[in-house]
Amino acid sequence: MGDQPGNEVRLPEKDRLTLLGEKPLVAETPAELLDDDTTPIQRFFIRNNGLLPELATEPDAWSLTINGEVERALRLTLAELKSHFPVKTLRMVLECGGNGRSFFTPRAVGNPWTHGGIGCAEWTGVSLGDVLRRAGLKDTGLHTAHYGADPDSSGDPDRPAISRGMPIAKALEEHTLLAWAMNGEPLPFYHGGPLRLVVPGWPGSLSQKWLKRIWVRDREHDGPGMMGLSYRVPVHPIPPGAAANDVELRVLESMPVRSIISTPADGSVYPAGTRAITVRGAAWAGDDAVARVDLSVDGGTTWIAAAMQPPRNRYDWVRWTATLRLPGDGYYEISARATDAQGRAQPVRPTNWNPNGYGCNVMHQVVVTVGPAP
Repeated sequence: MGDQPGNEVRLPEKDRLTLLGEKPLVAETPAELLDDDTTPIQRFFIRNNGLLPELATEPDAWSLTINGEVERALRLTLAELKSHFPVKTLRMVLECGGNGRSFFTPRAVGNPWTHGGIGCAEWTGVSLGDVLRRAGLKDTGLHTAHYGADPDSSGDPDRPAISRGMPIAKALEEHTLLAWAMNGEPLPFYHGGPLRLVVPGWPGSLSQKWLKRIWVRDREHDGPGMMGLSYRVPVHPIPPGAAANDVELRVLESMPVRSIISTPADGSVYPAGTRAITVRGAAWAGDDAVARVDLSVDGGTTWIAAAMQPPRNRYDWVRWTATLRLPGDGYYEISARATDAQGRAQPVRPTNWNPNGYGCNVMHQVVVTVGPAP
C-alpha cells in the first residue's frame, strides 16, 4: 500500500516531511526517507497534541516534579538529573499509536497516518525507574500520570493537551527514559526539549513532551488521552464501521509487529533488462522481538527471507536487506511482511478495525517498474 500524497512541512529543521495537521502540528516521514540506521532529527516525525509551550531559555534549570504515591516528593532540575543518576544512551523506536490509520476502511477518526509515524533515534537520559526508586515508591503506587508544559488546543493554560500514564512495571523498565538528548544533540524543541519521556514499544502518546510532572497514582490514570476511545481498542474484534460505545475496550499498550520498505521508493523505475534489485527496510515489534522479515513480488504466492541486522539494544529496530530476482520487465508490487517472536505476522489488509484507528500494522507495499513506465 503506497503512501498517500500530502503537503510537505516547511520547517527549517525538517526535511520533506508530509504535513497531516497544522494545529496541533502533525507530520509524518515518507518511507523512503527512513533509510538510515538512526533516523536523523530532520527526518523524524512530529506529533503534537496541543499548542506549543514557551521555549525554555535555560534548559538546565527546567524542573521535573515526582509526587503522589511516593515516600518523598522530588523536584529535580535537568542539571540534577544529569549529575545525580546513571546516564545511558539507547537507540529505540518511537511510533505514533495511529500509524497506519489511513488504511482502515471505513475511515477511522484522526490524522491520516500512512507508514511514516515512526522513527528510531538515539536517546540519552536516565531511567525513570532510577528516579522513582529515589522517590521511594509506596506499595500503593500502581500507575503513572504524565504532564507536560504544552497547553490544550483551546489555549487554556490550565488544561493539559494530553496526560497519559502507564502501569508501574513499564515505568520501572530500564529502557523507559527521561531523555534530554536526541542523536547526541540537545533534545530539539519540536521533539519535547528540554526534557521528555521515551516509553519504547508502546504508543508514542505515552512519551510526554516538555515533561514537567509525573504523578504516581494508586489507580489507572484518568487524564485526557486515557478515557473513552482514546488509545483504547476493542478486546474482541468488531465489524468495520461499528460503534464501540458498549464494547469492552482495553488500553493500547505494546504496539504490533510492523515493517517498512525504505528502498526502493514507491514508484521507482529501473532500466529495461534489470533482473535483480536491492530492497532495504526496517522492522520492529513493540515489546516483542522481530523473528523474520519476508518479501514477495507475486502477491504473496512466494516469499524470500531478508537478511536482518541485529539490533543494538532492546527496542532498536531491525534493519534488513534482500535481493529480489525479477523474471522480466514490467510492473511489480513488492510486499514486506515482518513476524514477531510469538509467530504473529503482519496482515495483507487491516483486520483490527477500531473507531480511532489505532494499531494498524498492514503490510507495506511499494510499486516498481522495470523498463519504460506504462
